[in-house]
Amino acid sequence: MSVSALSLTRALGDVSGLLQVVSLLSLVLLLLKAIQFYLRRQWLLKVFHQFPSPPSHWLCGHSLKFSKEKELQELLKRVEEFPCAYPRWMWGDDVHLVVYDPDYMKVVLGRSDPKPEYNYRFLVPWMGTGLLLLEGQTWFQHRRMLTPAFHYDILKPYLGLMADSVRGMLDKWEDFITQDSRLEILEDISLMTLDTIMKCAFSHQGSIRNDRRSDQGEEGSPAEGGRAGEGKEEETLGLPGHPPLCQSECGQERPCLLSDGLPFRGNLDQMPYTTMCIKEAMRLYPPVPLISRKLSKPITFPDGRSLPAGIKVALSFYGLHHNPKVWPNPEVFDPSRFALGSNQHSHAFLPFSGGSR
Repeated sequence: MSVSALSLTRALGDVSGLLQVVSLLSLVLLLLKAIQFYLRRQWLLKVFHQFPSPPSHWLCGHSLKFSKEKELQELLKRVEEFPCAYPRWMWGDDVHLVVYDPDYMKVVLGRSDPKPEYNYRFLVPWMGTGLLLLEGQTWFQHRRMLTPAFHYDILKPYLGLMADSVRGMLDKWEDFITQDSRLEILEDISLMTLDTIMKCAFSHQGSIRNDRRSDQGEEGSPAEGGRAGEGKEEETLGLPGHPPLCQSECGQERPCLLSDGLPFRGNLDQMPYTTMCIKEAMRLYPPVPLISRKLSKPITFPDGRSLPAGIKVALSFYGLHHNPKVWPNPEVFDPSRFALGSNQHSHAFLPFSGGSR
């Protein structure tokens, strides 16, 4: 028994000693990580000293100030406060320069910097490694293969299918608007878009649009006068209550639009104001609001400020399109911004990004 007790004591002593060694190594490793984090953060602070930004927490960065509900509002505040760009600190030493100036955009998009893997990898299970996520020579090869499919002569036959989907939606609106009720168009437009995609991409026959609910007695329905804002005219393009400018010029183009029963077929060059409206809508709500790049080599911007290789840059097209220094009164819907002869920076309007990928 004494021998067994002695062996057990030694075993416990060995385990205790091993735990002490592991604890000491863990503490040393944690200390090294803390030193590494401190040194990198100090380096980043030095790198970004030329770019002012709102005060940030040493660990949480600006994450506590940005909520998902107010993300765009906070961005617009920074656009007005900091010219050209500002560094946004995430957690720890994760930081990227948010860019919303056309001259800055031109410099970055004129290069071939890679996409940050961390920022894009969450899209892979959803979209696969397609054209959006590819880069470099592989992107050029795939882009070259797809280019013929988007030639105007290839797309032209689809205009009839698109027109059919739009016509079906407008017929519903004609019936509904005679009831002198408010018309919420978001759902119908979404269904019309889905119907168009199914016809053009999958040769779907017929229509998949869901009929609008006929029961108008539910809360928020036109029969009850709708929700807050009852009695206010909806300023929706092509519907009563829209600004007179859009009704009168768009009205002049409407006969041209429907002259052969197929909207847009052969008439695009005869609808300048409609084109202006489409561009202005994409300026306000760009389909691609932001992309990211990781600098593969140092970069110097037109105002002399520079960044070393390895820094992440976020190109905010939403910020660019709402930059008051680029677009006066950016929140106002004004199609005349795109009138023939208007003088715009080559990189002031980038609804789908630009340059190589």
